[in-house]
Amino acid sequence: MSIGYSTEAGGYVDYGDAKVLLPVDELQATVHTHRDAELAINDTPPEAVLVVTPTSMASGYALVQRPLAAIEVDSLSRELWAQLNRLIDNDLEQYLLIQVGRQPHASQNRSLSEF
Repeated sequence: MSIGYSTEAGGYVDYGDAKVLLPVDELQATVHTHRDAELAINDTPPEAVLVVTPTSMASGYALVQRPLAAIEVDSLSRELWAQLNRLIDNDLEQYLLIQVGRQPHASQNRSLSEF
């Protein structure tokens, strides 16, 4: 799994299955983006976060082009909730947030001369 995708999440859903959530800014749900999403995800127990993961290089590229978003599961419409619940392995009720995109990570700024 790529850097920035939580390896301690409660569950994962493939990008192709999660297309019903995209674009997130058109959802009729509570969506946190950018810094608010990062704070919401960090304040939520990892096992209560469902992470949308890439299934190919193209889907990975599509995910990193989007800002980090955290969708509150309780705010999803009944139809969307039921549709998504059919697509995942676990029950959607056990999750509080759905993470779309990668969390920013700290990396050292290195020069080429170091290598």
